[in-house]
Amino acid sequence: MKSIKWGILTCLLLLFAGCATQPEKLPVSGENEKVQEEQNGDSKVDEKETEKMKEYAKLFEGIKKVAGDKSLLGNNPLMTQRFGADPYAMVYEDTVYIYMTGDVPEYNADGSLATNTYSKINTINVISSKDLVNWTDHGSVHAAGKQGAATWANNSWAPAATWKMIDGKPKFFLYFANSGGGIGVLTADSPTGPFTDPLGEALVSRNTPTCDSVLWLFDPAVLIDDDGSAYLYCGGGVPEGKAAHPCTARVVKLGEDMISLDGDPVMIDAPFLFEDSGINKIGDTYYYSYCSNFSVTAEGTAEYKLKNGQICYMTSNSPMGPFTYQGVVLPNPGEAFTNGGNNHHCMFEFQGEWYITYHAQTLEEKLGMSGGYRCTHIDVIDIKEDGSIGRASTTMKGVEQVGTFDPYQKTGAATMAVMSGIGTTACDETSKACGSGNMAVSEIDTGDWLCLKGVEFGDAGATKFRAVFEADADNDGVVEIRLDNLSGTVAGYVPVNAAGKEGIHEETVELLNRITGTHTVYFIFYGEGYQWDSWQFE
Repeated sequence: MKSIKWGILTCLLLLFAGCATQPEKLPVSGENEKVQEEQNGDSKVDEKETEKMKEYAKLFEGIKKVAGDKSLLGNNPLMTQRFGADPYAMVYEDTVYIYMTGDVPEYNADGSLATNTYSKINTINVISSKDLVNWTDHGSVHAAGKQGAATWANNSWAPAATWKMIDGKPKFFLYFANSGGGIGVLTADSPTGPFTDPLGEALVSRNTPTCDSVLWLFDPAVLIDDDGSAYLYCGGGVPEGKAAHPCTARVVKLGEDMISLDGDPVMIDAPFLFEDSGINKIGDTYYYSYCSNFSVTAEGTAEYKLKNGQICYMTSNSPMGPFTYQGVVLPNPGEAFTNGGNNHHCMFEFQGEWYITYHAQTLEEKLGMSGGYRCTHIDVIDIKEDGSIGRASTTMKGVEQVGTFDPYQKTGAATMAVMSGIGTTACDETSKACGSGNMAVSEIDTGDWLCLKGVEFGDAGATKFRAVFEADADNDGVVEIRLDNLSGTVAGYVPVNAAGKEGIHEETVELLNRITGTHTVYFIFYGEGYQWDSWQFE
């Protein structure tokens, strides 16, 4: 899929941006207001190379660069190349991984956009970040369906992920809902897969004790306690006449292997429950969170201080409950944005701060669509000293960058804060087979671009750039590197295939001048028919 480039994209771009519209410019900090252009002694570009640079520069003259589907001044939604709903965060080492329901556009027989029925969803999108602003696309896990890991399941909704040391090695577990009929589990040796199905059937089904009466046996969440014991939470739905106390949420202890049950599920009595289990342990307290239903009465609002479709939380001194209702932690996205719909969340801690990830319909609104297709946001949440949780806001600004981005590490090209036009695709055999893993930037056209924020080059600076492309021998594509905004200083040009090589190959270029300090780095594309796998500054 090309940045959700369907037949309507051309008119949408004209509607929202205009073909010659320049995107918003990021403010440039004082010490980074200009690149070290006066340091001509640092430049290693000889006269012959200078002529090439002039030729490359001419290619980019007059290129129309359209604003992306995400503001340069904000950090939500996290990605715009695909939709992604029901986000779940897993922290592993120094990285946050977000797993999302793979919303896919559905169309009517006449080609018009249909309302999302969720029936086509059988993949789980994965992205990761070390700073919560620049996100690496790891593709879409082929979770369910005939081509998926769990061939017994038709759908893969609302993933939950965790990891555990087993036999001295980290093992990763990805729980998902087969629509509303049960919970499956996939395992892997890496956060991004390949994932396999260890059971060949559901882990939790309607045959599981106490679960036959659960209307929606879906929306899992998982907790590994301090002693290594693990617990799975799921369920939802509102039986007729029981809006105030649906009693359709369940918690069950998992076996040591994380793919079996250790006991029978226990009911959680969550007031005005709708769906969307969440679980956290903060200090010695267990926090169960969920989405309220859409039948909240005036009496319910008065008693519990909640409204329709909000994220609420309860607390307990035991992972199995009973839980005591406390309050609301996140309003329905419709209170801040045009569209609301269902609400789904996950609270997580990263680098000493607490965050909440949730979905909204801001991307489809930007694209001029209306079908209930969701995208993922992150905002800050306040855990107070007394253990209570302050109410978070749903914003387009999102969160501040955690630290800076290291340009000297080999980086997958499908890493970005903001982009316009490009798509991503699997770039090795393993990823192509299972859907997730290493991804390349693809579906490139002249004028497409992407950028990374807060890239820290340090005082020594960078003078060289390496890139790995996949292209035909005669491909004449070029990547332009600019700093701080789309019309900022040109740092260099990278030919896609200077030596006329076939297939995957590396290109190394000298930068026009040494780059120091911290910058937003833009990669602007000329040409088409090539893929970009990875890059690294030196």
